[in-house]
Amino acid sequence: MTSRYFEEIEVGDSFKAGPYFVSKDEIIQFAKQFDPRPFHLDEEAAARSVFAGLSASAAHTFAIFISLTNKLQPPRRVLAGLGWDELRLPNPVRPGDELDLEVTALEKRESKSKPDRGIVRNQVRLRNQRREIVLQAIGNILVARRPDAKAAT
Repeated sequence: MTSRYFEEIEVGDSFKAGPYFVSKDEIIQFAKQFDPRPFHLDEEAAARSVFAGLSASAAHTFAIFISLTNKLQPPRRVLAGLGWDELRLPNPVRPGDELDLEVTALEKRESKSKPDRGIVRNQVRLRNQRREIVLQAIGNILVARRPDAKAAT
């Protein structure tokens, strides 16, 4: 499947990736390196925490989200991520979770300064196997325009 250019993305289009399996070992290894808090490292400490069990860190959840964006289908010709608004993590990611990503185009506009690209604003939802949202955000990406489209402007 060929990657979609800016012109081929319509408001309402949906892009999906996953599943991504999260293991207990992965949660602990990520936490050891990037967020060594007891509730990400030790099951007993995690059971006594506000999470009531081992959970992936926010940074780990975000890293999984970024990994899945590179596998979205159908693919898009993304040049760069421009940022995320309203980032929320309403439910923890647990060992054994299978996550999937859905990205829906909310709006799009041509770049005012660079005719070879456009900006797409997306609703992002990362869900577990119970369909609970574990990460949601509004993402803004820079997408390449068709070579023939930029010549027309």
